[in-house]
Amino acid sequence: MSVLDTIELQKKEATSAIEAALTVAALDEVRIRLLGRSGSLTALLRGMSQVAPDERVHVGTALNTARDAIEAAIAARRNVLEAKELENRIASQALDVSLPGRARPLGSQHLISRLTNEIIDVFKGIGYRVVEGPEADTDYYSFTALNYTEDHPARSMQDTFYILDRSGDVAQVRGESDVMLRSQTSGVQIHEMERQRPPIYMLAPGRVFRRDVADPSHLPQFTQIEGLVVDKGITFGDLKGTLDYFCKQIFGPERKTRFRPHYFPFTEPSAEVDVSCGICGGVGCRFCKGNGWLEILGCGMVDPNVFGFVDIDPEEYSGFAFGMGVERIACLKYNVPDLRMLLEGDMRFLRQF
Repeated sequence: MSVLDTIELQKKEATSAIEAALTVAALDEVRIRLLGRSGSLTALLRGMSQVAPDERVHVGTALNTARDAIEAAIAARRNVLEAKELENRIASQALDVSLPGRARPLGSQHLISRLTNEIIDVFKGIGYRVVEGPEADTDYYSFTALNYTEDHPARSMQDTFYILDRSGDVAQVRGESDVMLRSQTSGVQIHEMERQRPPIYMLAPGRVFRRDVADPSHLPQFTQIEGLVVDKGITFGDLKGTLDYFCKQIFGPERKTRFRPHYFPFTEPSAEVDVSCGICGGVGCRFCKGNGWLEILGCGMVDPNVFGFVDIDPEEYSGFAFGMGVERIACLKYNVPDLRMLLEGDMRFLRQF
């Protein structure tokens, strides 16, 4: 069989193989078998050197014509197969518009954000104003102006996040006050008393940071709400009445409150506030460790020394302050045993609220 006959035979076989291909993948296999680096038609093209010189023109023309015809047949067949595969894919993925729709779950506020707003609404209802302060503050506002002594443990780097400069030293403002991430929102009351003269009825929610290891009752970052009242004739009775009202609004009208003596540098006298256990009703259970009460916040009358830092006359004005952790309030309100559960992002848990 001559070379020209071989070319014609391969052309016919190629045409039949192309028409027989039922998928794009099968067509690619045919293309590689014919026109690939080791393809049969490619082998004929590489063998042109062995063809007699007087036949090379005819053989070369026949090979080029066959190759062009095969490439055109492959392209045409590919268009047909791709259109067919697209049609099949559309048919298999078609939507039945008569089926009921699938409802997507709606998002909601995180429990901490929602509870923070609830607490703010309670105090807004009795005339408090919401204010904000910087998360990175100086130790003057966080400690000194709040009547902390120079050797108080809270000032140590083991308890507080200080911000370092490039040299590795604690960054300072005007060379006299160290910069830190606030460990409490109490510093906002100093900023507010500098900005505004009494009467003051303020609430300061915000994030605070402490060098605590996360465990069931501690977090290195949490949400705190600070409250401050400064006015003429403010007494400890006003403080008790305010916080008793707050507890009943958040936990329920049947809950009771009690005040225990405590110590805070910026209040005198100071107290911690407990609310009766909502599980046992004050009888005693594992959740309240058998005593029937749950600690929820700290409070007290503003120490006259604090008024001295903001030029308010303690003989004319008095006031009280209180601070609470929203995560702790959430755990006590909803009987959550571990603070970390509020931050782990487990939707099975968070959707309960």
